[in-house]
Amino acid sequence: MTAVMYVPAFSMKQRVTLMANKYELIATNPDGTDGALLAFAQQKRMAFKEQVTFYSDDTKTQPVFSFKARKTIDLGSGYDVYDADGQAIGWFKKEFGKSLLRSSWQLSAAGVEADGTERNQTIAIVRRVWDFVPFIGEIPLPFIFHFDFTDRSGGQPVLSVERKMSVRDRYRVTVQDERLDFRVAAAMTVALDALQSR
Repeated sequence: MTAVMYVPAFSMKQRVTLMANKYELIATNPDGTDGALLAFAQQKRMAFKEQVTFYSDDTKTQPVFSFKARKTIDLGSGYDVYDADGQAIGWFKKEFGKSLLRSSWQLSAAGVEADGTERNQTIAIVRRVWDFVPFIGEIPLPFIFHFDFTDRSGGQPVLSVERKMSVRDRYRVTVQDERLDFRVAAAMTVALDALQSR
């Protein structure tokens, strides 16, 4: 069954400012070019309890969905995705044990249970070394890394997030599973960037 808000492909552009990371979610046209703005979000850098709200545009006057950490301290407990009315429509969480060498996530939405991992084991390890080297870890990551999510029961592709090399972070997102709501896919994509080092 196709989700009401199914979007087969979109991109995410990041704008970095002093106090927040800002994200634009943009539809991908059939010919691969950028289409309409689907949502705008920002993540405050100093927020302890993570909450990211998505708006219809960068005026931030109309909230359309959000995600929020379940607990203040234990971020491993997961994040819930909410619609504009505050109703939960999905959740995701990082699997910290599996993520020691290769970032791994769980993703859940209506009809979808998926597991996601970094596609390239070597890049995953190099990223960890980069984060722990003094001073270098403060430099933006120069690596192109990708995540693939597959259905937990059958192994079919659900969601792919590919980071592209550009002046500012840009991700290409493909949603292979028509059951996956765009809002949950978008929240997961932002989280892969905003929460990756957590």
